[in-house]
Amino acid sequence: MINPTFSRRTLLGGAAALPFAAAVRPAFAAAHMGESQNAVQNTFALGDFQVSTLLAGTRTVEDIQSIFGTNVPPEEFEQVSQQNFIPADKAQFFFTPTVVRTGNETVLFDTGPSPVGMVAALAAAGLTPEEIDVVVLTHMHGDHIGGMAGEGGAATFPNARYVTGQVEFDHWNGTEDENFAAKVKPFAEQFTFLNDGGSVVSGLTAVEAFGHTPGHMAYMLESGGEQVLVMADTANHYVWSLAYPEWEVRFDADKAMAAETRKKILGMVAADRHPLIGYHMPFPGMGYVTEEGPGMFHYVPTTYQMML
Repeated sequence: MINPTFSRRTLLGGAAALPFAAAVRPAFAAAHMGESQNAVQNTFALGDFQVSTLLAGTRTVEDIQSIFGTNVPPEEFEQVSQQNFIPADKAQFFFTPTVVRTGNETVLFDTGPSPVGMVAALAAAGLTPEEIDVVVLTHMHGDHIGGMAGEGGAATFPNARYVTGQVEFDHWNGTEDENFAAKVKPFAEQFTFLNDGGSVVSGLTAVEAFGHTPGHMAYMLESGGEQVLVMADTANHYVWSLAYPEWEVRFDADKAMAAETRKKILGMVAADRHPLIGYHMPFPGMGYVTEEGPGMFHYVPTTYQMML
């Protein structure tokens, strides 16, 4: 097994500073790319694969119940937040793309909010944009496609082919969304489109997770009998979305479908007892899920499991 390339000292040192970030910023680029660079990437072995979660940006968001739990009373939101030792008026957002090195190809899931943050996070994992062979877009929200292209529309990943869900692409292609038009549409001819069960490459399989967006996809990573689910934005917070899947989230396009998808996907992960990677989970973005009752879940962050 390949040992993770982060150290506990640098990981905890970097993570401690995150709650005080005021805006989306590149992954501690420039001044912080010295001994603390390992705080923005987490690499582990999955069978024959090497998987890295990358912190491409982070920011603090206030007035948080305007986003999460919009269908529950403020008193309930406050109580649940207090029970989980988190403030009820603000939250720290994390933006965590995932890279899988299969041995044959290097596959990137989502591209972060910006090219600058994405490139810095890749560098922390010892990669350049030119080394990315496949870019998979789980869905077309700006914080997932923002790193696709820089100023003037130049491709961030010049040697990559692109993969996304057929339903997702068709939906956004029929809109006038400016982010999609600038970041995705120019590369339309380089895309391959998948449906549920479709394969990116051997061992990387699409899992339908509609609701957050019309064609939102998760992806199962499997190698050597080991599995990790890249759940993308199936749940966007470990308490206010994952633990309470029926709490509505402002950014979910179809709120009822998103809630049903959360219960289905989280129930599967809990039953199978394999870890998941969440794009917005606290970095390094990976944990386990237990089912605490019908439609009630608990997030257990990974610690040293993937080191052994």
